[in-house]
Amino acid sequence: QVQLVESGGGLVQPGESLRLSCAASGIVFGIYTMVWYRHAAGKQREVVAGITGSDRTNYADVVKGRFTISRDNAKNMVYLQMNSLKPEDTAVYYCTAFLDAGRTYWGQGTQVTVSS
Repeated sequence: QVQLVESGGGLVQPGESLRLSCAASGIVFGIYTMVWYRHAAGKQREVVAGITGSDRTNYADVVKGRFTISRDNAKNMVYLQMNSLKPEDTAVYYCTAFLDAGRTYWGQGTQVTVSS
């Protein structure tokens, strides 16, 4: 079955960095667009960053210049490097694999808390 397992979340101070990882299994990883979403308490879920199978990337305006998404197709991994973290980046971060409406898969999420 399809599994997406996120890791790397935690508690950091403003200005610090974290690297999230997502391990995928059960899919032909290289053909999927991988997307990081986040969901903060009291807010709507939002797209953070996405990367296609051909490494084309896009970012939410609020994270451009601070976050970098990357993937390793040989390892079925996608990463989110988060620098200069702000308290407003606090959220549960989810890894998603998207091919089409019927083939979209979600991980269980990892908590990122940015607080002094």
